[in-house]
Amino acid sequence: MQIARVLTGIEIHPAAKIGPGFFVDHGMGTVIGETAEIGRDVTLYHDVTLGGVMPAVDSDKQREAKRHPTLGDYVIVGAGAQILGPITVHRCARVGGNSVVTKDVPEAATVVGVPARQMSKTTTKPDADTSFMAYGVQSGIDLDPRERTIRALVDEVQSQRARLSDLEDRLASAAAPATPKKAPRKTKPKPVS
Repeated sequence: MQIARVLTGIEIHPAAKIGPGFFVDHGMGTVIGETAEIGRDVTLYHDVTLGGVMPAVDSDKQREAKRHPTLGDYVIVGAGAQILGPITVHRCARVGGNSVVTKDVPEAATVVGVPARQMSKTTTKPDADTSFMAYGVQSGIDLDPRERTIRALVDEVQSQRARLSDLEDRLASAAAPATPKKAPRKTKPKPVS
């Protein structure tokens, strides 16, 4: 066991349950804890931790307790992600690189950040066979809800600025005193001498 860890850089506890088709891409630094469960066709990139969060106090009671995460079928976990505690990352979910996940991830959701937050609240589930997205992030498909909100606010500010500018122009033209047109000056013809 320790020889495999030294040779590969991957540390998998012998009691971890791993489904068929499990793939670790560039596995250096990957750690999979004792009570972790991994579903079918799961992909982990390098430096991923499926770890526990319980302290070592009263470790006898913890021996039979679920302390590590469960990954459903077709999950992709990006490089450097930490999935901690007895949580579930449901089927077809994506975990972005360097995310720290401490809460359950819904089916077909994408989570990113520290702490991880859901990028989209889609109810459509991708087809597991045809929608593999390397590195766990859908390019251009999922937009962060916060990003959408900020874009909407920027658009609203620009719209308000345009309206304000139009109102200022109208007010300025209405307030400008009407200057009468100067009548053309009549000139007397010069006498011819």
